Amino acid sequence: MLYTNLHHIETAEDHADIINGNENVMVICGRMGPMCIPVYGIAEELEEEYPHIKFCDMEFDNPEAYVIRNLPEVRGFMGIPFTIYYKNGKVVKATSSIQTREQVTAILDEKFGKN
Repeated sequence: MLYTNLHHIETAEDHADIINGNENVMVICGRMGPMCIPVYGIAEELEEEYPHIKFCDMEFDNPEAYVIRNLPEVRGFMGIPFTIYYKNGKVVKATSSIQTREQVTAILDEKFGKN
């Protein structure tokens, strides 16, 4: 289990429900490690600033996380977390490894619009 305050996605079915039931979704797929924890923290901070976006996490080692690990957009990624941005159920951006708050907010603003 990931110890974050984000919405936890535990199954492929949960994942499908979240991305199909929300216009804008950010899913961080990782572990409780040094490259992932800062990204979870950034997402937790941004939840209040971006109420039109659903912020979630998914455990990378969960077998159900194949829905993230098998995306064509992450082919070739070498570091976790994999952060996937969905708009209307479609991947609009994917990043890997640690990201800064500025990098994350730039993507959110570009792909989902400012609050």
